[in-house]
Amino acid sequence: MNKQQLAGKIWESANQMRSKIEANEYKDYILGFIFYKYLSDQLIQFAKQQGMSAAEIALLSEEDADTVEYIKKELGYFIAYDNLFSTWLSKGSDFDVSNVRDALSAFDRLIHSNHKKLFDGIFNTLQTGLSKLGESAAKQTKAISDLLQLIKVIPMDGKQDYDVLGYIYEYLIEKFAANAGKKAGEFYTPHEVSLLMSEIIAHHVKDKEKIEIYDPTSGSGSLLINIGNCVAKYIDGENNIKYFAQELKANTYNLTRMNLVMRGIKPNNIVTRNGDTLEDDWPYFDENDPLGYHPLYVDAVVSNPPYSQQWDPEHKASDPRYARFGLAPKTKADYAFLLHDLYHLKPDGIMTIVLPHGVLFRGGEEGAIRKQLIEQNHIDAIIGLPANIFFGTGIPTVILVLRQKREATDVLVVDASKHFIKVGKNNKLQASDIKRISDAVIQRANHPKFSQLVSKHTLRDNDYNLNIPRYVDSADTSDTWDLHATMLGGIPVSEINQLQHYWQAFPALRKALFSNTNSHYAQLAIAAAEVKPTITQHAEVNAFGLSYAQAFTGFDTYLKTELITQWQTVSIARQEDTLCQDLFTRLASTRLNDIALISRYHAYQLLDNHWQTIAADLEMLQTEGFAASKQVDPNMVNKKVKGIETEVQDGWLGHILPFALVQNTYLSAELHALQQQENRVAEISAELEAILDSLSEEDKSLDTVNDNGDGFVNAAVAKAAKQLKADLKAASKTVKALDADSYEAKIIQADTLIVEEKELKKAVKAAADALHLKTKATIESLSDEQVNTLLELKWITPLLAELAQLPTQLIGQLTRQVQALADKYATTYAAVASDIQQTEQALAGLIEELTGNEFDLAALNELMKMLSDE
Repeated sequence: MNKQQLAGKIWESANQMRSKIEANEYKDYILGFIFYKYLSDQLIQFAKQQGMSAAEIALLSEEDADTVEYIKKELGYFIAYDNLFSTWLSKGSDFDVSNVRDALSAFDRLIHSNHKKLFDGIFNTLQTGLSKLGESAAKQTKAISDLLQLIKVIPMDGKQDYDVLGYIYEYLIEKFAANAGKKAGEFYTPHEVSLLMSEIIAHHVKDKEKIEIYDPTSGSGSLLINIGNCVAKYIDGENNIKYFAQELKANTYNLTRMNLVMRGIKPNNIVTRNGDTLEDDWPYFDENDPLGYHPLYVDAVVSNPPYSQQWDPEHKASDPRYARFGLAPKTKADYAFLLHDLYHLKPDGIMTIVLPHGVLFRGGEEGAIRKQLIEQNHIDAIIGLPANIFFGTGIPTVILVLRQKREATDVLVVDASKHFIKVGKNNKLQASDIKRISDAVIQRANHPKFSQLVSKHTLRDNDYNLNIPRYVDSADTSDTWDLHATMLGGIPVSEINQLQHYWQAFPALRKALFSNTNSHYAQLAIAAAEVKPTITQHAEVNAFGLSYAQAFTGFDTYLKTELITQWQTVSIARQEDTLCQDLFTRLASTRLNDIALISRYHAYQLLDNHWQTIAADLEMLQTEGFAASKQVDPNMVNKKVKGIETEVQDGWLGHILPFALVQNTYLSAELHALQQQENRVAEISAELEAILDSLSEEDKSLDTVNDNGDGFVNAAVAKAAKQLKADLKAASKTVKALDADSYEAKIIQADTLIVEEKELKKAVKAAADALHLKTKATIESLSDEQVNTLLELKWITPLLAELAQLPTQLIGQLTRQVQALADKYATTYAAVASDIQQTEQALAGLIEELTGNEFDLAALNELMKMLSDE
């Protein structure tokens, strides 16, 4: 399984295993055990690197003081052999919850003094929560054993595996957050929001050789880690990033530490604190450090603090964090967190912070602080996010980007509230949304209905109110009806002009479609039925299609070279950006009259959709070698065996190459033959259904049809058909002698089909099994050239096909809009009134011909009066 599949499987099992335990609590147990496994595996790996044999590792204990001290000095901790995760597994039925309690207690004793801050108490939440896993020691032991078996498959023995481990850890945190309701906000920032903030910061610090980053409300640590991942696209070498984190809640603080450590970050590059950010600020006194106090100024601060919580501003007027700007109100600490972040920036530093929408326009103390931030040029950008993007709350939120010092005096306002997709109950930013927003912020670009640079003068005129709708109108254009065109016909030129970006690219097409009768109204220059062929066959449209195709000439070769030929040296962290730049360059060459008809971000989303698969495959190839492409794995599924849910093998799966792809490419004859048999089975099913439907209700009451009347009873049909055939033979007749519509003929026909179906299903299963095994053998015996062909078909061909469809989709959209415009005013009110009048006259004529009793005639006379009044 790749890391996505493995993470999904672990989550599915863990969610079932937690039973009645709250998701917010259970996460601390499973994540704690994953971290303990990581530390155990790291110690074993380190011991092997030092030349220790398995037998020597089995002798590791606290009694060997020199070895204990050496390992503690190198790793920061020591775990005796008896307490290793792998030892727990090897105990089998002898394993007991007490083994875990003893091991965690020993871990706290055996932390090196230099790493006390990093590791001390990191398992406290797990230790104190063990009792919640069961009412008795036996039940606790069973619950823990199940957890150990679940996570033992997570690889943790190599550099690439940090990403696998980190991915699974982050995946589980996100899933638990989705199930934790409002409590999710205590420890999790949605990955997409985190990524957006990180992209903005990473671009700002990209030219630095080393950077320091800080999250004062770190939660699970995902914001810090995402910045590290984004910065890796620009900074060469490892361990060039130092992480500072502070978190108030102890269990969440432990998540931060675990997450950072498991990413392979050196302990010396991790500085964490468990404390109240607003009350207990850096600088702080470290009794273990002879230098004592340490002021903290960093290159970047990122945070998602608690929204609008109460705080205590008393005695803080002289606090250097707030002295320049003032104190946030007691009931809302939003600006207290923001000013805290700003204070800790170096002169060239940058920060991003998520806050509720109200910080943009609330008055009082907050208004005064906002005024000072604007006047002193600290606010660089404001990004309005979609509502309902965070787990557990639908509150509208914004990202504020601030700098300690900057030359610009304007503020970029971005309204991204309509850029999302719906996923379950929440809204979610797509990769293209993140790219669009980060590009706008980095380039400080104006885009209609999306982003606008606002001068300080304008902000002053608006009394420093930063409410986004004041500066960016992202409202959808409302649908209107032109009264003149509705009454008298014609198409309003103003509505035609709403498609102006098309007409700038295709000016002659507009003339071919519309003829202006005056400056305000136009007529369709062609028949309404001719709209589609006029557009699709127009010379300008065809020229655009040709230009687009030419722009992507050689793109397939480029992708093959970048991804397949050079698979060993591909930088997975940077490659998507490289491909994106090439894609954008090609799209730029398709502009007509400086109009970009194809959205670069739509194209980028297609690239990113496929990149997720490509990156996962490349990761496996680079980690496991090219032989991984010729590997098949057991397909493990859960099935009930003797009433117990059991994991069993159900065939095979390609490790990287899907069976279906291999079959379509190299086993097409066998696949086609199987499909023909399957099609025949489907045909037989349809024929039997048709026979059943043709039976009378009386026939359906016979024993050849089931009690529900929706299917044949095969055994009864066979018996009846056999008897009918015997009777025919005795009478020296054949089946052809029967009336085709008779019950007897239909039963014999049904029996023939049922026999054929039974034999065919056996043949299909045998053929499918044979094809499955042949596919397995084919994958295992592929040549390198064949693998490259299949990788191209998996990675590149689908992407190229989707990109090639973009012009067709664009022209289809234009066609639908023009057709809708033509249809909208095709029928005037006068024509409708005329139709009504004609209908009334026809109705009156019919009424005059009607006869009836005196009551009927009175009613008809009244109706005639109404029609004449009309």
